[in-house]
Amino acid sequence: MKKVFFTLLLVLLVSTMFFAQGPKYVFYFIGDGMAVTQSNAAQLLQSSLTDAETPKLNMYKFPVQGMTTTHAANAFITDSAAAGTALASGYKTNSGVIGLDSTLSNVLESISERVHNMGWKVGIISTVSIGHATPAAFYAHQPSRSSYYEISRQLAESGFAFFGGGDVRYPNGKKGNQENIYDYARENGYQVIQTQEDYEAFDPKNPGSEKVWIINEDVDGGSAMLYSVDNAPAFDVEDITRTAIDYLDNEKGFFLMVEAGKIDWACHANDAAGSIGDTIAFDNAISAAMEFYRENPEDTLIVVTGDHQTGGLTIGFAGTKYASDPSLIAYQNGSQDAFTAKLSNMKDNGELNSFEDDLLPVVEEFFGLYKTSANAENEALLLSALEENKLRAAFEAYVNGTENTDESYLLYGGYNPIAITATHILNNKAGLGWTTYSHTGVPVVTYAMGNGQEMFSGYYDNTDIAKYLFALVK
Repeated sequence: MKKVFFTLLLVLLVSTMFFAQGPKYVFYFIGDGMAVTQSNAAQLLQSSLTDAETPKLNMYKFPVQGMTTTHAANAFITDSAAAGTALASGYKTNSGVIGLDSTLSNVLESISERVHNMGWKVGIISTVSIGHATPAAFYAHQPSRSSYYEISRQLAESGFAFFGGGDVRYPNGKKGNQENIYDYARENGYQVIQTQEDYEAFDPKNPGSEKVWIINEDVDGGSAMLYSVDNAPAFDVEDITRTAIDYLDNEKGFFLMVEAGKIDWACHANDAAGSIGDTIAFDNAISAAMEFYRENPEDTLIVVTGDHQTGGLTIGFAGTKYASDPSLIAYQNGSQDAFTAKLSNMKDNGELNSFEDDLLPVVEEFFGLYKTSANAENEALLLSALEENKLRAAFEAYVNGTENTDESYLLYGGYNPIAITATHILNNKAGLGWTTYSHTGVPVVTYAMGNGQEMFSGYYDNTDIAKYLFALVK
């Protein structure tokens, strides 16, 4: 009797697995450079300003979490091209390579290409250039991530229904003498939207086009959307995610990848405020997918992960020992990029001559760092003698120029000496520390909710995420 029961149970389990309907709406959120310290810093700042007992980040509410390793085929510390390729295809490749194996001889099919060929609608969103490494890994195949023009042409040839977010680099090629990429996209059937006015007039539920490419008109020198902490007036990542959902929604199914690329950029610059601002914006975009899930719980899967960790961010600093106050980060009034631009303008206009009279008032205004208690809103923000000396040395290095040495790199990482020093001082006062201006090899956290969520529990490699997705959408 026991044997018969066991056999029947086995048949039922196999039948359930065989006939189970996988998800037909898949959301894939990738926080570039985001590991648990990046998300936890955002959580701590929000909690410190409101209620420390209440979880605030949406990704922390997901029922399943796993730890994910990130190494490339040729390096323990990966770059975004190899990591993006692993997350998209389920295969390792070398750093710098997009959608090809490590020998550069085999094209690796991405999960987005697979479901597109199955008849699903596909959307790709990034807050950085849409031709950057992570989004490119979902539609392009190039030996070098720097082949921006060739990657952009493959975007236009992909047939994917929706692209949105940052712009492309070199739309006419690096020499400016090749066919305009936007014209090429239009030739391939894309409606190209490049202004905020046209975006606001666009109706995603009644679009009048089968393929659309929406570009934020406010981008930086790297063709990326502006940092959230810089209060960009155009659409943010949550806005464009909601637009994509409305545009892609159909009975057959859709796949939407959303990358928050400037979490990584901020962490390269050791800018906690910039990273936290874009992590919170990213988490707000996740809420849009969660709303869709609540309306379609049996058919929807949401996966959130990072491609690697950047900056070696940690919650803890030697100078503050066991103390920390993440709320101090809120005193920073913009990204390090914005502060660097301000310093550059001052220098060009001859307005950055005196440390005491010119620089300190700007540092006070932008970072809330004060020299005297008479002006300080919070005495924790008073500059110590050591911190003032660091700022003074950075001022001299910027005004007079500094040699590119190992010592200067350790101090400033190739960034504006004043900006990186002021940012470090504020971060350290808040109890946050950094170890590098590059990526690290620590695992990231993967979160899952919905149909197939149980597959994402445990400790696994980034290639496994794509493999799980391929298995679920068969």
